Amino acid sequence: MTELLHLENYSFTYPQQRRPALSHVTLTLPEGAFMVLCGPSGCGKSTLLRQLKTVLAPHGLREGEITFCGTPLSQIPSRRQAAEIGFVQQSPENQVVTDKVWHELAFGLESLGFDTPTIRRRVAEMASFFGIQDWFYKNVTELSGGQKQLLNLASVMAMQPDVLILDEPTSQLDPIAASDFLQTLGRINRELGTTVLLTEHRLEEALPLATHAAVMDGGRLLCTGAPAEVGGLLRQEGHRMFLAMPSAMRIWASVQSDASCPVTVREGKAFLTEWLTDHPAQPLPPEEIPPCGEVVLAAEDVWFKYEEKGPDIVRGLHMTVRQGEFVALLGGNGTGKTTSLKLLSGLQKPYRGEVKLVGRVGVLPQNPQVLFVKKSVREDLIEILKGRAFSRKAQEERIAWAVRLCRLEELLDRHPYDLSGGEQQRAALAKVLLLGPEILLLDEPTKGLDAEFKQTFAEILQTLLRQEVALLMVSHDIEFCARYAHRCALFFDGPIVTEAPPRAFFSGNSFYTTSANRMARGLLPEAVTAEDVILAC
Repeated sequence: MTELLHLENYSFTYPQQRRPALSHVTLTLPEGAFMVLCGPSGCGKSTLLRQLKTVLAPHGLREGEITFCGTPLSQIPSRRQAAEIGFVQQSPENQVVTDKVWHELAFGLESLGFDTPTIRRRVAEMASFFGIQDWFYKNVTELSGGQKQLLNLASVMAMQPDVLILDEPTSQLDPIAASDFLQTLGRINRELGTTVLLTEHRLEEALPLATHAAVMDGGRLLCTGAPAEVGGLLRQEGHRMFLAMPSAMRIWASVQSDASCPVTVREGKAFLTEWLTDHPAQPLPPEEIPPCGEVVLAAEDVWFKYEEKGPDIVRGLHMTVRQGEFVALLGGNGTGKTTSLKLLSGLQKPYRGEVKLVGRVGVLPQNPQVLFVKKSVREDLIEILKGRAFSRKAQEERIAWAVRLCRLEELLDRHPYDLSGGEQQRAALAKVLLLGPEILLLDEPTKGLDAEFKQTFAEILQTLLRQEVALLMVSHDIEFCARYAHRCALFFDGPIVTEAPPRAFFSGNSFYTTSANRMARGLLPEAVTAEDVILAC
């Protein structure tokens, strides 16, 4: 296979940092490949991707070489890079530059000076390929997160790049939009032959599409190969990244079997069917739902709209959360989940119905950056306690507790904006927890967290639940909700349409459910998480 991009013994260090963010990385991206680059949060994945397009490369010290089609990247003019190296970023908002959908599709081509007939032809072709015809003339502000991210992808693809680089493009999308987005990437790779390099925490859906996988840790490249090979290597080494691998791989690794490593749900189901033929399944222990205290948060027939003559965003919302209870709110983008959190926290007022709160409320917003106001994480943590009735010693003890709990020891002197998405999430959570909330509202808190830190995050939440804090979390992270929430509720078209404990909630769904449940359906109907299936096996 022809080399498209190649890094040779490449290292990169951010200004004023002793430790390199990338250390002696040698990696080849062959033409036509679909490579998934994975690793724990903060391991250097985003830093590496940004080196591959000169205009996006951060300042710092570089060693080693990057070549594109055999030519050093530094010698390739920016116009050629703009046309041939496509880049889709994590946040859909940060990439949109115009007001209308069709303007956005044409913008890159206009910037490169293409003639009008060419622009019209390519825009029409991309709108058809991506199914954008229905919202072609809409304002960009009217689009959901999934539509914006699809528009970013279509705008980049209109320039017909040789390689498409994507930095966690689905982190802000609901499960169905994320699945659609990743399937579209698979089509681009298969049908257009475009080379794809993707960093992603949703390995459950990304790895089955991949021809190659590469794993990073601490700025170094650990291993590369076909997804099944990489899974086998991580299992042998007992590496923490194995926690992030698809459920099929983790279930396969939990039993002594000579079968080849499954990657997809279909392969996982075939493996499980064969295994359970010779090894009868153990019954699952009953689901533990701990007793909870008084109702501390209640919404009674709450209605809300942003404009007097606009549509109702929240319609007849009824819900309760008790002391020490963990409730997860699921649902598609744009169904009213975030608006409901604003109503429950008192940031917005309903025009009908009532919200009742008993205790101090803390809110972790969807974008953690809105909480940062200082030049270092340490100063940010000190800032939130200023003017509050704490002695100097009590302040220091409280900050030390939050730093320990959220594992921020090594990040205290970093600028909050220099942290990875997952690290920002941890720093923001520490800041919110310093105020000692009795009710904690979380909007997409596991977005950008790696599998290992999700376990730590779950431990933080368990600690808060033991202290009788009530937790209400809006999330697209089905696996996390299935494993840790006490009760799950599905939001649709304004109200909550169904709620139940995780097993009852997820085992009845086809899309809003876990990969483990799809694999085990018909074999172990009660099993919802990979851990459930592993226990049964």
